Amino acid sequence: MTSITAFGPDFPFAYDDWLTHPDGLGTLPEAALGCEVAVIGAGAAGIVAAHELMRLGLRPIIYESHKFGGRLRSEVFEGSDGIIAELGGMRFPVSSRAFYHYVDQVGCETAPFPNPLTAAAGSTVIDLEGRTLFARTLDDLPPLFHDVARAYANALESGANFSALQAAIRSRDIAAIKDIWNPLVAALDDQTFYDFVTSSEAFRALGFHHREVFGQVGFGTGGWDSDFPNSILEILRVNLTELDDNQRFVKGGVEQVLHRLWRKRVDCAHWPSGTSLSDLNGGATRSRATRIARLPDGNLSVTDQWGRIDSYPAVLATCQSHLLTTAITVDEALISQKLWMALDRTRYMQSAKTFVMVDRPFWQDTDPVTAQPVLSMTLTDRITRGTYLFDNGPDQPGVICLSYAWMTDALKVLPLPAEKRVDLALAALAKIYPDVDIASHIRGNPICVSWEADENFLGAFKGALPGHYRYNHRMYGHFVQDRLPPAERGLFLAGDGVSFTPAWVEGAVQTALNAVWGIMNHMGGRSPDTNPGPGDRYGEIGPVALPE
Repeated sequence: MTSITAFGPDFPFAYDDWLTHPDGLGTLPEAALGCEVAVIGAGAAGIVAAHELMRLGLRPIIYESHKFGGRLRSEVFEGSDGIIAELGGMRFPVSSRAFYHYVDQVGCETAPFPNPLTAAAGSTVIDLEGRTLFARTLDDLPPLFHDVARAYANALESGANFSALQAAIRSRDIAAIKDIWNPLVAALDDQTFYDFVTSSEAFRALGFHHREVFGQVGFGTGGWDSDFPNSILEILRVNLTELDDNQRFVKGGVEQVLHRLWRKRVDCAHWPSGTSLSDLNGGATRSRATRIARLPDGNLSVTDQWGRIDSYPAVLATCQSHLLTTAITVDEALISQKLWMALDRTRYMQSAKTFVMVDRPFWQDTDPVTAQPVLSMTLTDRITRGTYLFDNGPDQPGVICLSYAWMTDALKVLPLPAEKRVDLALAALAKIYPDVDIASHIRGNPICVSWEADENFLGAFKGALPGHYRYNHRMYGHFVQDRLPPAERGLFLAGDGVSFTPAWVEGAVQTALNAVWGIMNHMGGRSPDTNPGPGDRYGEIGPVALPE
């Protein structure tokens, strides 16, 4: 059976095929070769776009406000030999074909992520309302959890024609996808995830407690209640393309994918064979971009924090959208008022993680009384919410993500220092594992993150609300600029927040590739007829437009 990929449903374009086609992504006119273009942000979208723009023969100049990697941030524990905490993206579904194209290109290895109830986790403990359950698979859990799983599957089927739509995605049947998905967009745009669940016949037949359990535990990567206020369309995309299933992590840290791509020497259309992004940027990125403006000659200027001003025919902004009104002064006329509305109304979710390094993967020890592991991957209604265990081998320190929480649970620890966050997490876990002294195994200093407190992000990832589809449509389709007034051309947007699948790196990669096509087209280039790009197909298979 053909595997599920992140093929649509809004824009069912085969990015993986476009990337691997022997005729390449496109060509530029001779006069454009060697031209500099600005890329703001050295995260996944920025580095992927810069890599492909370089291969086309342009010179991407990369600006980075703080730390290379963006939200693919792998932080090494002090005093360790490369033991890392994944502060941003840490689990990557195999359906993310465009992202894995680059993982394979740079030779990074992956392994199954220890999600709840998976073989990679080994064992899972679910702790709700003071009751603790041990399981290795869903089959080990009481009937209540099976009822919840069946109810959600039935809700998806009855409310979204799920199996037929997923079959169309699996077979890449664009017409069938559009026939099912486009009417769903119009019907469900104003509905929250919670309303979709509670109004389904399957969940109405059950009690409130079943919905509560679904919110606390969910299935796949963890609980769903932090997403309950979000648009159901956003959740459906995740389920349909299996972004919440069959996930892997990058050995040694995902940030290295971008570092390797930065240094990767490739054949280019203009530059000498073996040129890298690092070479074209003199071995280091520019600093923070503080202003984007239109120049009298029609080009765009980018000013960095030290006052240096450079001129470019095109600028790609991959930063969080709120930074375009808070951290970077952008000439208002560069973007339409309707698009400004979409960018300003984008809602970002909060997210906090607390990691500790431990002396060894002691959770592999067996409790002599229960014959179970002394510690398991844990889902709970306590403040920790999700606790993940990372085994680096018997002779290496292990890592525990003591707490991975979102929204209100993330805000509870926002003002707290790292040590206090660890204390709270340990106190919560002690109620679940009263005989396990986790603290005695901790080595070095904890590593924590609250993405909403970072001035370079102001939030972890977009969480579209009901009624936000039109905003997303405006942002996503902005890369096709032929019909825009000349005053609004040349500034492009990319990143998972621009995509229809926020919080997933595949959305960042796909919108980066959209921007590559957009910049190429803006500078007089084109994709080959044998390998049309996303902009060439957009008018034909692009996202459905809802009436304004």
